[in-house]
Amino acid sequence: MCCEVISGRFCCADREESAMKKYRVTLTADERESLAGLIATGKAAAKKLTHARILLKADQADGSPGWIDEQIAEALEVSVATVERARQRFVEQGLEAALGRKRQDKPSRERKLDGAAEARLIALACSKAPRGRVAWTLRMLADKLVELKVVESVCPETVRKTLKKTRSSRG
Repeated sequence: MCCEVISGRFCCADREESAMKKYRVTLTADERESLAGLIATGKAAAKKLTHARILLKADQADGSPGWIDEQIAEALEVSVATVERARQRFVEQGLEAALGRKRQDKPSRERKLDGAAEARLIALACSKAPRGRVAWTLRMLADKLVELKVVESVCPETVRKTLKKTRSSRG
């Protein structure tokens, strides 16, 4: 492959390698303008800005740089695999998916309280406190959820976080 730098841009006389790529990035004028605007403002996560730069450099449309992966990786100080993944996600899932983080297939930890359990917790927290108590404590709420067999086990911190998410007032 014969590549040289002309006017500050990499130009490849032999583009056979880029023609054989499975995931070719061809940006529309709107996409190119959107990415350039995103980079110009600089008001986004570093990873998002890097992926925007990758897509602009990998663009194979007429008049676009059309750099090869190794050149992009070297210029942006990322791995070739990062460039390949960004191109693949753009082609398969679109621009937003290529710029954003990949959603987890399976969360690292399952939620203890689903929607129904959260509803039971909130109803319980809003109910009258047990005899001899002025208000529910987090530990009492956690123990009561286990006693009612809403969940197998739950810690008071989970109860606290769940109650904090709600905007209801208990008073």
